Amino acid sequence: MRAPIGDFPQAVAAPDCLDELVRPVAEAVRHWRGSVPAEQIVYVDTDPQWADTATFVEHYGRELLEQSANCVVVAGKRGGESRLAACLVLSTTRVDVNGVVRRRLDARKASFASMDVATGETGMEYGGITPIGLPESWPVLVDSAVVDLPYVLVGSGRRRGKLLVPGKAFAELPGAVVVDGLGV
Repeated sequence: MRAPIGDFPQAVAAPDCLDELVRPVAEAVRHWRGSVPAEQIVYVDTDPQWADTATFVEHYGRELLEQSANCVVVAGKRGGESRLAACLVLSTTRVDVNGVVRRRLDARKASFASMDVATGETGMEYGGITPIGLPESWPVLVDSAVVDLPYVLVGSGRRRGKLLVPGKAFAELPGAVVVDGLGV
């Protein structure tokens, strides 16, 4: 199979390589629902040393920068209680944590979750967190610019490998809320 974006030597429909995915991502793909067929989610094998966006695009192609998104875990706090959410924004932007996210979570304070919290709560590796397979109780805030792309490169749940996902699929994830201006 040829990857829908980028030039990767190996691309496989995600349902055909569930053993390459961490458990929560594999389960999400296995039980996929929505208007985008699971077969349109593509796994590409990549070297974990190039997992971070800046080094990834230097190695695999600068054109991927405009087609990549980062998923970060954010903790919103109010009255001693903490609530986790995921935010998905284009990699050319950063998450508006103290503005848009804080208001969306109805929190007094919002900040990026610690690495231990992010990996412990998601079951994914730091640097590979993806919105596919997150806890269904979490809000998944998705920047509208991500949804508008034909395909988006995101983490696979591990530092090894990436997923290529039709942008509109992110709007249909459990807990997904499409937000204008999430990425600034």
